[in-house]
Amino acid sequence: MVFQSRRHIQITFLLFLLPLLVFSDHLYAGTQNENTQKPKLLILGDSLSAAYGLKQQEGWVSLLQNIWKDESVQIDVVNAAISGETTDGGLARLPRLLEQHQPSHLLIELGGNDGLQGHPVSKMRTNLARMVDLAKQANINVLLQDMEIPTNYGRKYTSMFADSFEAVAEEHQITLIPFFLQNVATEENMMQRDGIHPNKDAQPVIAAFMNEQLKPIILRTNTAE
Repeated sequence: MVFQSRRHIQITFLLFLLPLLVFSDHLYAGTQNENTQKPKLLILGDSLSAAYGLKQQEGWVSLLQNIWKDESVQIDVVNAAISGETTDGGLARLPRLLEQHQPSHLLIELGGNDGLQGHPVSKMRTNLARMVDLAKQANINVLLQDMEIPTNYGRKYTSMFADSFEAVAEEHQITLIPFFLQNVATEENMMQRDGIHPNKDAQPVIAAFMNEQLKPIILRTNTAE
């Protein structure tokens, strides 16, 4: 009788413990899946990121993807850059892009065409701020690419243009990535004939620079963690 009672207690205890173990395994598996989810970077840019005048695989975005693949860095990249894009166009496209790709990070590389076309700096700045707000509302980490334009647009306009990016970054507390052409724009042998777009030789330099800038930030601030 004592043996049967002990056996009955053991069976009852195991029946009670089994659901807890199953629940614990499911919880652990769920936690693991969440923690190992790869970050996804959406690049919203213009011709500078769209490999203007080059094959897509020659552009810095594709080269950056290759770097991360070779280094086994788990970051997916979606290149939504199109030539001629302004902040107006980027703002219009962004909601659909966020819904479609659901990125963890957004790099806004826009404003150059606004400046080259002489658009009001105040409108550009407002558009950038609205894009940041849209992404933040979706719990997306936002990175803003600093931009520069030739000085022949006048000292006042050029200064206002340049100051806008730092102002937006500070106001919205997001990371401002240094101008990615800073090491190539003054090198004639790295620019296309128009003097605006980097050539094929410049793309690996830009990719290496963006790797140094983006990789640590994305891995550190991955919203899936």
